Amino acid sequence: MKTRIMLICAAGMSTSLLVTKMIKAAQELGEEVEIFALPFSEGEKIISTVDCILLGPQVRYAKPEVEKAIKETGKNIPFDVIEMKDYGMMDGKAVYNFAKKLMNK
Repeated sequence: MKTRIMLICAAGMSTSLLVTKMIKAAQELGEEVEIFALPFSEGEKIISTVDCILLGPQVRYAKPEVEKAIKETGKNIPFDVIEMKDYGMMDGKAVYNFAKKLMNK
């Protein structure tokens, strides 16, 4: 079963580059994942179908909304804000490892 990781972003330009780098990091580990980025307005509709949610630093203000949407699903979906340094450096490996750490809590 593929792990589904959703990144919440503003417009999606830089986040789509990060998604590509995260997928590459997962493939190098031989792990099957589906990673994608959506604005919260779209992501909220499919929130119950993902295994982990990462927020871009530029949308950290949406954290309470994401938490509320997760609670409404009745699921325990791990989520957090991506470290600014890792996002700025487009460090797909670090962000992928961060997501894995969140899911293993």
